[in-house]
Amino acid sequence: MAAPIHPGSGTAKSTLAPRVPPRVARSRLGVAMALAVALLISTPVIALFVLALGGDGADWPHLASNVLPRAFLTTMTLMALVAALTASMGVISAWLVMSFDFPGRRFLSWALVLPLAVPSYLAAYGYVELLDYTGPVQSAIRWAFGFSSMRDYWFPDVRSVVGAAVVLSCVLYPYVYLSTRLVFLMQGRSAADVARTLGAAPLRVLARVTLPMARPAVVAGMSLALMETLNDVGAVEYLGVQTLTLSVFSTWLNRGSLEGAAQLACVMLFIVMALLMTERWARRRQRFHANRTTAAAARPVRVGLLGWRAIATTLACGLPVMFGFVLPVIALGGYAWRRPEGFLDPRLADALLNTVGIGLAAAVVSVIIAFALAWSIRQVFQRPVFIASRIAISGYAVPGTILALGLLYVLSGFDNAVDTFLRSHAGVSSGLLLSGTPAAIIIACVIRFLAVADGNVAAGFAKLSPNLDQAARTLGHTPGATLGRIILPLMRPAILTAAALVFVDTTKELSATILLRPFGFNTLATYVYENASRAQVEDAVPAALVILMVSIVPALLLSRELTDDRPD
Repeated sequence: MAAPIHPGSGTAKSTLAPRVPPRVARSRLGVAMALAVALLISTPVIALFVLALGGDGADWPHLASNVLPRAFLTTMTLMALVAALTASMGVISAWLVMSFDFPGRRFLSWALVLPLAVPSYLAAYGYVELLDYTGPVQSAIRWAFGFSSMRDYWFPDVRSVVGAAVVLSCVLYPYVYLSTRLVFLMQGRSAADVARTLGAAPLRVLARVTLPMARPAVVAGMSLALMETLNDVGAVEYLGVQTLTLSVFSTWLNRGSLEGAAQLACVMLFIVMALLMTERWARRRQRFHANRTTAAAARPVRVGLLGWRAIATTLACGLPVMFGFVLPVIALGGYAWRRPEGFLDPRLADALLNTVGIGLAAAVVSVIIAFALAWSIRQVFQRPVFIASRIAISGYAVPGTILALGLLYVLSGFDNAVDTFLRSHAGVSSGLLLSGTPAAIIIACVIRFLAVADGNVAAGFAKLSPNLDQAARTLGHTPGATLGRIILPLMRPAILTAAALVFVDTTKELSATILLRPFGFNTLATYVYENASRAQVEDAVPAALVILMVSIVPALLLSRELTDDRPD
């Protein structure tokens, strides 16, 4: 018969107040943190629907009959053209670089990524400068053929849907190029070799073997390009193309209808969801098999080209770099050469300081959150943590306009609640704490670019063996000591890369920044936008060149990863 348990005994204490094991405590902390971040990301989107369904709906009939049909058709046409152009440019350039040896191949293999450094609105400004009636191209045509006016000849109008599609495609095709080139590299030479031994020509191998295997990667790259197209506001406004995003801006800022803007933003969100579902459907049967053979078997074998074929291939790979990077830089550089005093504008210095401050804050917060999520998954892999972390990085799929609308509604509600509480209990007013301050921009950039930081941090963790943690524990290190002495030093390159990419993306962000910024507060992107919207592009060029110089950092980081053709 068991002995009775007396009050005050040690057994009673352990029964009444069991000690929580450290692993369980870490698990609970990881789940709570992941759920909190997921809630932060989801709240603006939920608030957007609340805002769209609220009010009396007086603006919806006008939007549904006059604004939405035209903007929706224009947006769909623009996205269809961008999809076709980016797929063609990205797939062809990736296939040529991976399949053939030609002059300049090694340089072009990473230079094809450089157009990612050019924000779409800067490319639009550059192309209008080059192709407008007073630009050097049409001026040369009139001089060469003796034309006196525009009525004497035909020239394509860059300020059109087709012109906007070409401009956007020239800077967005690297999304398709990167994903497709990676799959071509992972395929190695086995499948292509088998096809060639059966007598298939290179083009037949591409059409029947290589491209079908890379189709999910092509769709994934196109999805990213189309989401950036849907998010764009600076380029389409400057080129006079009335998309859904531009309609959201005009409905809010010109008509003063936040409810109507939210309703249009919900339509955009449905388009984004359709894009994501399409991308997932394309990958539904995608499987990867890592064939651990020799490096020679994994390394692609390229066919050497000579004569006109080599020249044509070099031109085919060089033209995207020319149109996506070189020409916009030359056009903007011409403005800067004529107006060097623009670099001394005090407003530019203020915009630069604001941009650096917001970029650094967003980078630090994003990397901390991404590292915490990845560390939680590594320490205690549970389904709630994993699902919540996936929700947390979904903000990248939300266009900046949609995010800004929902976030403004949430932050203004928070500020009003705090102000009401302090007025009733302390007799003081707190004013604006988050909305209408730079903090709102930082929160928006963290939500939108957390996926960028998470991807790099997770990739860094994937290269670290889980045995490192176990080995440290056997040597008597606590999880905190293991993190500080072993994990963080090894993760330093991934952390720095993630911070650099978030910083640069924040520097280029325009659509959310222009809606959330305080009055009189400019970043480099909004400084460029304000001057260009007043037809003063020459005044915007110094800031544009600064953005370009900063934005080239992630392109160079990606290019460095592409210089080696051997998979890890």
